[in-house]
Order: sequence, then structure tokens, then C-alpha cells
Amino acid sequence: MRRGARVMKSIELEINGKRHQVYSDPQTRLLYVLRDELGLTGSKYGCGEGQCGACTVLIGGNARRSCQISLSAVAGKPITTIEGLEQNGRLHPVQQAFVDAGAFQCAFCTPGMIMSSLALLGQNATPSESEIVQFLQGNICRCGTYLRIVDAVERAAKTMRERKS
Repeated sequence: MRRGARVMKSIELEINGKRHQVYSDPQTRLLYVLRDELGLTGSKYGCGEGQCGACTVLIGGNARRSCQISLSAVAGKPITTIEGLEQNGRLHPVQQAFVDAGAFQCAFCTPGMIMSSLALLGQNATPSESEIVQFLQGNICRCGTYLRIVDAVERAAKTMRERKS
């Protein structure tokens, strides 16, 4: 079916372990479907150009900017948003570490920072301070809480390592 010049299709998405059928243009950016159609507003619209990291989600465990990736590129792939981290009323260790370290002020960047941090810890369980800084380079915090963010990632890494042993 066409709406204007857009081709509308039924697309199946796997988000936070649940399947969702959406009817949209396959070139629609994932961020808009998450926020506007599915009510998952944790991913924020910041710059719309993939430069600020506020819209970061995990796709197959990798941090991706949802404002830059189309529905057709993620159909059938596991997507995790900030809303999918909490389990049974308990925050994920990365989320809890951000709370414990006071790693936010306005909290606009926090979901993207947490999702990027989770991707980092999935690749490297013992990142150095410089590796954390390098990995989070594409996430912007306008409040400047970078030192507390690095502290939070270090705390989360320690907690996650301890839980595995």
C-alpha cells in the first residue's frame, strides 16, 4: 500500500524479547517507531544525525543510533531498549551503578549512555578508564557528568564480574 510516495509494509520487530508488528515505511527510522508507535520513550531524539548518542539502543548486543537505522535494517534482529533492562523490579547493574554514582543531572543522555556502556561491557568486562572514555566518545552529556559516568561504568563492570564468579 502507498501513502503519498511512501510504501507501507508490515514489519516484525523483536524488542526487549517481545515481537511487535508495525505497519510502516521500511525506511522509517527505528527511533520514531519506538517512541511514536510503541510508546518506548526512553530512547531520546537529540540531534537526529547519530552524533549525540541519546537514541542509542542495542541491536544484537551492539550499540546503534536508532535515529539513523531503518526498520528494514533491524527487522527480525533482537533490539534492546532502556525499558528492557530492568527485570522483576530490579535495575540492571549498569542502571543501578548510574544511580549509585549520581551519573546524571538532567538525565536526557542517561538512557543512551547506559545502553552504550552495556555494549562496552558486553565486549570488554574489564575496561580501563581510557577504554570507557573512548567507547563513550559518541555520547554527549550536556551537563558534563563524564567523571561520574566513567565511575558508574567501572562500578557496573565490577558488579557484573562479581555476579559471574
